[in-house]
Amino acid sequence: MARQQAPPWVHVALIFFLLSLGGAIEIPMDLTQPPTITKQSVKDHIVDPRDNILIECEAKGNPAPSFHWTRNSRFFNIAKDPRVSMRRRSGTLVIDFRSGGRPEEYEGEYQCFARNKFGTALSNRIRLQVSKSPLWPKENLDPVVVQEGAPLTLQCNPPPGLPSPVIFWMSSSMEPITQDKRVSQGHNGDLYFSNVMLQDMQTDYSCNARFHFTHTIQQKNPFTLKVLTNNPYNDSSLRNHPDIYSARGVAERTPSFMYPQGTSSSQMVLRGMDLLLECIASGVPTPDIAWYKKGGDLPSNKAKFENFNKALRITNVSEEDSGEYFCLASNKMGSIRHTISVRVKAAPYWLDEPKNLILAPGEDGRLVCRANGNPKPTVQWMVNGEPLQSAPPNPNREVAGDTIIFRDTQISSRAVYQCNTSNEHGYLLANAFVSVLDVPPRMLSPRNQLIRVILYNRTRLDCPFFGSPIPTLRWFKNGQGSNLDGGNYHVYENGSLEIKMIRKEDQGIYTCVATNILGKAENQVRLEVKDPTRIYRMPEDQVAKRGTTVQLECRVKHDPSLKLTVSWLKDDEPLYIGNRMKKEDDSLTIFGVAERDQGSYTCMASTELDQDLAKAYLTVLGRPDRPRDLELTDLAERSVRLTWIPGDDNNSPITDYVVQFEEDQFQPGVWHDHSKFPGSVNSAVLHLSPYVNYQFRVIAVNEVGSSHPSLPSERYRTSGAPPESNPSDVKGEGTRKNNMEITWTPMNATSAFGPNLRYIVKWRRRETRETWNNVTVWGSRYVVGQTPVYVPYEIRVQAENDFGKGPEPDTVIGYSGEDYPRAAPTEVKIRVLNSTAISLQWNRVYSDTVQGQLREYRAYYWRESSLLKNLWVSQKRQQASFPGDRPRGVVARLFPYSNYKLEMVVVNGRGDGPRSETKEFTTPEGVPSAPRRFRVRQPNLETINLEWDHPEHPNGILIGYTLRYVPFNGTKLGKQMVENFSPNQTKFSVQRADPVSRYRFSLSARTQVGSGEAATEESPAPPNEAYTNNQADIATQGWFIGLMCAIALLVLILLIVCFIKRSRGGKYPVREKKDVPLGPEDPKEEDGSFDYSDEDNKPLQGSQTSLDGTIKQQESDDSLVDYGEGGEGQFNEDGSFIGQYTVKKDKEETEGNESSEATSPVNAIYSLA
Repeated sequence: MARQQAPPWVHVALIFFLLSLGGAIEIPMDLTQPPTITKQSVKDHIVDPRDNILIECEAKGNPAPSFHWTRNSRFFNIAKDPRVSMRRRSGTLVIDFRSGGRPEEYEGEYQCFARNKFGTALSNRIRLQVSKSPLWPKENLDPVVVQEGAPLTLQCNPPPGLPSPVIFWMSSSMEPITQDKRVSQGHNGDLYFSNVMLQDMQTDYSCNARFHFTHTIQQKNPFTLKVLTNNPYNDSSLRNHPDIYSARGVAERTPSFMYPQGTSSSQMVLRGMDLLLECIASGVPTPDIAWYKKGGDLPSNKAKFENFNKALRITNVSEEDSGEYFCLASNKMGSIRHTISVRVKAAPYWLDEPKNLILAPGEDGRLVCRANGNPKPTVQWMVNGEPLQSAPPNPNREVAGDTIIFRDTQISSRAVYQCNTSNEHGYLLANAFVSVLDVPPRMLSPRNQLIRVILYNRTRLDCPFFGSPIPTLRWFKNGQGSNLDGGNYHVYENGSLEIKMIRKEDQGIYTCVATNILGKAENQVRLEVKDPTRIYRMPEDQVAKRGTTVQLECRVKHDPSLKLTVSWLKDDEPLYIGNRMKKEDDSLTIFGVAERDQGSYTCMASTELDQDLAKAYLTVLGRPDRPRDLELTDLAERSVRLTWIPGDDNNSPITDYVVQFEEDQFQPGVWHDHSKFPGSVNSAVLHLSPYVNYQFRVIAVNEVGSSHPSLPSERYRTSGAPPESNPSDVKGEGTRKNNMEITWTPMNATSAFGPNLRYIVKWRRRETRETWNNVTVWGSRYVVGQTPVYVPYEIRVQAENDFGKGPEPDTVIGYSGEDYPRAAPTEVKIRVLNSTAISLQWNRVYSDTVQGQLREYRAYYWRESSLLKNLWVSQKRQQASFPGDRPRGVVARLFPYSNYKLEMVVVNGRGDGPRSETKEFTTPEGVPSAPRRFRVRQPNLETINLEWDHPEHPNGILIGYTLRYVPFNGTKLGKQMVENFSPNQTKFSVQRADPVSRYRFSLSARTQVGSGEAATEESPAPPNEAYTNNQADIATQGWFIGLMCAIALLVLILLIVCFIKRSRGGKYPVREKKDVPLGPEDPKEEDGSFDYSDEDNKPLQGSQTSLDGTIKQQESDDSLVDYGEGGEGQFNEDGSFIGQYTVKKDKEETEGNESSEATSPVNAIYSLA
């Protein structure tokens, strides 16, 4: 996070502003004045021969000046040359070649003269030259023969162009020549080899010249090299050798200078230009170059090293940069140095340039022309383009070297003076006129300007004026009498008032008054002071992982009367707000950050008067870039050195490098991990296996993730050898009763060690000491046939390739195939443990009858029937396993009160043996399962109805049900109550003790063994909290009594209407649906009406009318009809009721609720609606 400094152009503008404050006062153009040159071409004017020639010269004056030219110091008659014309109201020359002609004919030195009746102004002497790009001379170059390690210079010698061409070296196939400390191009364009290596023969070398004006490139015929060497093999593995020269048999040599020659030289440079010193040395190894200045340090702020330290450039040279410099070339064989004596000369430069002189009649003045240079320049004065010595004498003018003094000037003294100062390195020419005027003060700017400035800034109030004699100017604020000058104010010569630091109290109206002997003039400026724009919460530097979201804050405070604009820059360029970015008034949000989002972000808050900048840097952590330039060196029989160049870590340090390999014999195209190395290394020795054609790649890993794999290295094949290991996971197992299949895991490419990998398979029966059978196999399995049943074998598998056999293999025990067991378990005994489990015991079979590996004993059992009559049971067979050779076990999870049958078998890898004799057993009575469909309903606030169905699994004869329930209110529990019911009862009603508490119910069924699993439910919650809280005293509320009376009255009215309609017959529509026809399906539901019939259709006494109009007979709690099959209950021989175990018919939910609903007046209204 940083508040950014003002950009450089602000400082430059400030300098120009300060210079303008001290500049000369300009004469308004409506007043007469001598000419002034305003625009001209450069002194050395080089033009493109394909275009028309343009030589610029523009001037101002009153009256408007006329122009003429000289060429090579002689009058240039434009009218005589049809190709040459002069622009209207300008002195600019145009030379047109559209109709032919050679531009070279117009080369020379041109000078422009601008004249009116008050004088003549001159331009610089403009040297016109036509750009040249001559062709390279054709030449046939013989191959350059050079000894490896020797120095070499390939000379370019480009054709002389104007301006000089840019030189660069390429191959004939337009590939750039790679330059480094050993091979580089000199400033003169030649290509220098400090020492030649065999690899330099791999390309040719062509010098190219690019000409600026014609935009053409000319190519010299290429050089070809022939390098003589003692080691003709260009082994790429030696390029990274720490001592490549000795490895290639190149003799080492001390340095010597190729350029410049000798031990010393001198160089002259002009002040303000760049000084370029160059030292190129040969030697083996390649020398290093260092630079020094005798008697002092190099100017650090101006000196920089170029061309791999072979060149030293000092910019904007001044006199103190002269002296002796030396370069030191050194390698391990020694060092030499070359001294360069630098002399700084100077073309003329201004110390005091003459300025226009505006005088009133009778005033005195002077023109000063001071310049410096090396050698000291001479000064020559001219007037109106003529030497001052040949001009008419003027008694009011006195020349004193570089100064002309005017006394008691008159109108006749008006003229344009030229000062020409020159030495052998150049010249300077300046025009300055003397104008004699009588003019009262006048203001040159619009009146009553509004200036808005920012608090605490430095500002300027302009008041351009003119008058002759030069008026005096004073400033006043808000009409006050005191002149503003000094302290926080400063008035410049041109009339501008500078306020060094604006404060709130500086706001107001400022008046400037210009006065001379001829009168006065004034103008006003209104100054408004605004608060500065400030970013008070700046964006902060952030580090983000790729794909995350980043928010950069930028909160701004500004003057409310100014319009604020907040914009963002990225890397000092305007930021494009794409669909991944969201710009708000006080922040910038970047979604799904990517690597390209990294950089500096600048928040720029600006108004029309000022701006504030705040910068933050966003660092994006990404996966590393892939490593590159893999190289194999130190090639050995079982190892190789792999070197790579790391890719960019994308701001997250690389923690590991994973080296992978691929071989093209067993699994071509499949990459395997070879080894892992820390992120601090970029070279590693890899241990290799014999006879593998390796290819490597490298993956970089950091905290964010893994890079893409590098491009593969070149291949490297190791030599072969006998295998050093044998296949693993050797097994022998039978797939049939008379065979044995021998299998193993085949060896991979890195363990084959040679071609034609195969396996020697040996086997024999265990403990027979018979000879080994053997066979050679190329795959990974072999089947031995005609084997006895389940016999142990000794097995060996040995690897072999064309180089030999592997080590002696280990012996593995395998077995031939199994057959089904021949015997069944005997003496199977059953003991009942409880209602759901039995204990088994048997005699184990003899091992020779198993005919394989005994896996387990297995019991098959099934439920034959239930002791409860008419209860259907599933006779699906189930099994229980007893692994290993054991004589007993337990069978669990049986159904109580049931008849079972059971058989036993022995199991091996082939399958089941014969079954034992079938045994029968009976499980005793158990506890029942939970009652089904336990339902709790609350028809009103006084009663809770319970209903349930019989258990799905009675597990015996039911003797009844037990209900436990307890009231609760929040965490407060009441007294638990217990109710016991007969086995036939499936309903129960509980009268609530209070309307607030809820109830928790637990219902279980019982047999003679005990109670079974319980079903639990809770009564419904009250309708709402307010109703519950006020239930205790609601009957005493007046509004409730009134509501009940209204409801009773409404019911009475409805009953009266119903009886009237009934006496007439027909229907009475309760809902207003007169226009809707009655549907045939359910007319009562369609129109909301009731049918009323005669007295004969009234229900009988002792019955209840349900809501659907049907008449149901009242049922008692001990009715057996609901539990019977078809309507009659069934009894056992001992009189016990068994109909409860059949499926119960569902009853309508309205049953059991009719009496309670009939007593509620609200329900009566609902029934009528």
